[in-house]
Amino acid sequence: MANYEVVMCIVNAGYSDVVMDAAREVGARGGTVIHARGTANKEAEEFFHITIQPDKDIVMILVPAEIKDAVLHALYRNAGLKTEGQGIAFSMPVDQVVGISDSSAKPEESKEAGKPEEAAAEAQPSAPSDGEKTESESK
Repeated sequence: MANYEVVMCIVNAGYSDVVMDAAREVGARGGTVIHARGTANKEAEEFFHITIQPDKDIVMILVPAEIKDAVLHALYRNAGLKTEGQGIAFSMPVDQVVGISDSSAKPEESKEAGKPEEAAAEAQPSAPSDGEKTESESK
């Protein structure tokens, strides 16, 4: 299975589409947007020489580790602090992932029960053998 990283980008509200467009250009497939409110103070505004809008979008993008750097650079270019989105981006390693398919896995590796027929047979309840009573017969 591939190694993944989560890229987080915090931008002014309304700029999440800019973030996702930039990430998709370099291979990201999708993301999740969380609406948030920033808590920066006047000192932070003076330090960065920007006006900080309190309403924010946080875009979380799960990416294969191999494209993480390209995604971060694309976000910096298209939605960084020197853009209207005034975004910051960072990444964090991800230990485990469930719920997404690994396109590099071979089909036989991704099947838990082997062949599809075997999985279907295991899911079906077995018929009672001779001499065993069914649930309705035992009542």
